[in-house]
Amino acid sequence: MRISSVTMFEQSVSSMNRQQSDFLKVSQQIASGRRVVNPSDDPQAASRAVGVDQARAVTQQHADSRVSARNALAQTESVLNSVSDAVTSAKTLLVQASSETLSDADRQSVASELRGVYETLIGQANATDGNGRHLFGGYNDSTEPFVKQGGKIAYVGDDNAREQRIDASRLMKVSDNGEAIFQSVPSGAGHVATAEPGNTGSVTFKGPQIVDQESVKPNQAYTITFSGDAASGYAYEVQDGSGNPLTPAIAGGYDPESDEPVRIEFEGLALELEGEPSAGDSIAVNPADQGNTSLFATIENALDVLENPTDNAADQAALRNTLSTSMRELDNSLDNVLTTRASVGARLNELDVVDSVGGNRMLNYEQTLSDLVDLDYAEAIGEYSLRQVGLQASQKAFADMKGMSLFQFL
Repeated sequence: MRISSVTMFEQSVSSMNRQQSDFLKVSQQIASGRRVVNPSDDPQAASRAVGVDQARAVTQQHADSRVSARNALAQTESVLNSVSDAVTSAKTLLVQASSETLSDADRQSVASELRGVYETLIGQANATDGNGRHLFGGYNDSTEPFVKQGGKIAYVGDDNAREQRIDASRLMKVSDNGEAIFQSVPSGAGHVATAEPGNTGSVTFKGPQIVDQESVKPNQAYTITFSGDAASGYAYEVQDGSGNPLTPAIAGGYDPESDEPVRIEFEGLALELEGEPSAGDSIAVNPADQGNTSLFATIENALDVLENPTDNAADQAALRNTLSTSMRELDNSLDNVLTTRASVGARLNELDVVDSVGGNRMLNYEQTLSDLVDLDYAEAIGEYSLRQVGLQASQKAFADMKGMSLFQFL
């Protein structure tokens, strides 16, 4: 069998091309740092790598979402801290205004300071984040959630809380709507006493206090009504929210000249009364969540009595009763703000935990991707040297072979 020179040349060139292709492949792997440069290098590993890379991208999106959520919650926590400070300042001013030694001018001065706190609270309630979105407007975050309507503050935002997905299985609230913060009270806030606006007597109250927790009916409203006159004597009766006397009846005589406050106990609650009533006067004792729950309305009511002079005993009683009610409502509002702030803090802590889990997951994905497609440099360098020697040997063999011809011996 004869082998032609053309066949020898073709085989030699094919061998050199194959050796050069293998050499360039290893060179490309070393240059890129990847074992699987093209899917054809390892189809199974390339397919698995695509799935792992997609999962890693989703995890990174959740990590970016957690950054955004943390910024929103941190701003909310900062604003709520300022709100709690403002409510505490308002409570301090009302305690100061309750002093009987103050004149109308003194109370006007206190009212001026209280109005400053009031305006501060409105500003905090309409606070925005770094993107110009209002923190407490729910999903309606493009406009101010609290506006003045008829001289009163009203909430016009959304009643939902914005949520954001921070992980595949966790949808977290990144804000709370303003109604839940500024116009609500915490569950179990108890009862609040309020003197009816039409009272003409000078009765003032203190409380209510809880004297028997087991007997308290959280959702029951009460009304204490007065009857009689100074000549025949005064009497009181405690009625339920529907105007029916309690069973057993809670009623009795009321002596406005008593040296000690008149203490009335009913269904686990106690109220202390002083001053002289008028027939038909009444005091309502309502569950905190059934009465005024608006922080702004509380301060507005206090401002109304502080900015008006007290010309008689009835005005003085209205002042004391309103301030007493306002202080109780401020306590409830502060508790509500602190409860919301605690919830925000818990969510920030949860973000730290989810961040830690997400970080571990990202490391696992990186390790899996590395195992699938990354290059073992020690092995690759050894193969690079081997391919280089093979290519050089192929080139040397071709160079030696192409010089072999019978014409050299003629």
